[in-house]
Amino acid sequence: MDSKDFNITQLGPATIDSPLTGIKFIPNDSKVAFDTDAETLADYVRQGKAIPAFEKAGPREKLFHDPAWSKAAILTAGGLCPGLNDVIKFLVSTLYRQYKVQQIYGIRYGYRGLNPVHHLSPILLTDENTDAIHEEGGTILASSRGEEDSVVIVDTLVRMNINLLFCIGGDGTARGAHDIAMEIAKRKLSISVITIPKTIDNDISFIDKSFGFETAVAMAASFVSGAHNEAKGAYNGIGLIKVMGRDSGFIAAYATLANSYVNCCLVPEQPFVLGDGSPDDLLVKLEKRLAMKKHAVIMVAEGAGQDLFEKMEEVRDASGNVIHKDIGLLLKNKIKSHFKAKNMEVNVKYFDLSYTIRSVPAHGEDAVFCAMLAQNAVHAAMAGRTDMIIGHWGDNFTHVPIPLATKQRKKIDLDSQLWTSVKAATKF
Repeated sequence: MDSKDFNITQLGPATIDSPLTGIKFIPNDSKVAFDTDAETLADYVRQGKAIPAFEKAGPREKLFHDPAWSKAAILTAGGLCPGLNDVIKFLVSTLYRQYKVQQIYGIRYGYRGLNPVHHLSPILLTDENTDAIHEEGGTILASSRGEEDSVVIVDTLVRMNINLLFCIGGDGTARGAHDIAMEIAKRKLSISVITIPKTIDNDISFIDKSFGFETAVAMAASFVSGAHNEAKGAYNGIGLIKVMGRDSGFIAAYATLANSYVNCCLVPEQPFVLGDGSPDDLLVKLEKRLAMKKHAVIMVAEGAGQDLFEKMEEVRDASGNVIHKDIGLLLKNKIKSHFKAKNMEVNVKYFDLSYTIRSVPAHGEDAVFCAMLAQNAVHAAMAGRTDMIIGHWGDNFTHVPIPLATKQRKKIDLDSQLWTSVKAATKF
C-alpha cells in the first residue's frame, strides 16, 4: 500500500471556530495505521516509507463550513438495510443540535431525487419528524438504484444552496458520490460530499464492518434454531437457509458461527461440488450426514454456486450488479431429485431470508454504531472533508477516500481465522 492512497480531499483551510464545547477535539494529523502487524510496520520504517494510515475521524476544533450559513441534504440509495433510519436521525440531530444547522433536506428515492425530471420534492427534516424513525425498518426517504447525471445533480445542489451532502449507501452509491465530488471540484465549488457505508453484506474494502451487518447476522442466526427444529422434527429432515451475500459470504459465515446448529456453510468465495458422485460432492456428504444423524442444516449465501448454472447472458440490475440465479431453489430441487432417485425419503424445509433480514430496524450495538457513524460524518463534512467514506478500523472511526474503498469488493479470506472457524464448526 502507498500512504498517498489514504489522503483525504479537503475543500480548503479550516478557519472557523467550532461551536462544540466540552468535548475532545481530534488533531488534524491524527492517524490510524492500516496494518496492525508489528513486523509489517517495522518493515515500512526500515525502508524509510510512510506508514499507510487512515485519517482519524472525529470533531475538529476548526471548521471549513460556517454552520450559520450551511444547508444539508441527506439521501439513501441502493437496497434496504437495518439502521438506515438510525443514520438519518443522528445526521439530523448532530447537524441541528450540535452545529445548529437549521435547514436539512431529505432527498427522496436516492440520487433520483436530485434530478428535477423525476419531480420528487425534498422533505424538510427536523428533530421532531425524525425523533422516532429509528423504531422503523427501511428508510423514510425511500431508495432507488441506477445512475443519474452528476452534472444535473450538482446543478440541483447549487440551486438549493446545499453545501453538505450525505449519501447513505453501498459501493454503487459511493461511486456516484465520487462522480458528484469530481464535478464539484471541476466547478471549484465548496460542497462537502460524505458517504456513510451501507452494505448488509459487509463487503466494502478498508472498512472492518458496516452498519446493519450485525443485525442481519443476529436475525439470520435466530432462524437457524427454527430450521434445526424443523429438520429434527421430520425423518431425514433438511433445513435449508438462504441469506444475502451477492459476492461475499460474511452473513452466512457469521450466522453459522453465531448458531452452531448449521452443518454446512456455502459462500461465493468457496466453490463446491454438486452431483458428480465424488467424495467431495455435497450430496454424497449429505447422505452420510443423514445416515448418522437423520437431519441436517445448510446455510447458503445467495451468490454461492453460480458456476453450477448453465452459462447464460448476464443480467444486471440498475446499479450494474449481476443478478444471480437462485442457488437456494437449485439446491432444494437437486437434493430432492437426488434422494428420490435413490428411493430415500427426505423432507426439505426451505427458508429464504433475503428480504426478511434487511428490512428490520437495527438493534443493540448495531444501532449505537449507526449513531456514531452519523456523528462522525457530520464532523467530517463541517471540517471541509469531501469525497470520502466514514469507516471503522480496529477501535477507531476513520476517513477513507472513496476511490480506495471502492477499488475492490471485500471478500472472505479462505485462509483467515474466520473461515477456519466455520470449517471446524460445520464438518459433516
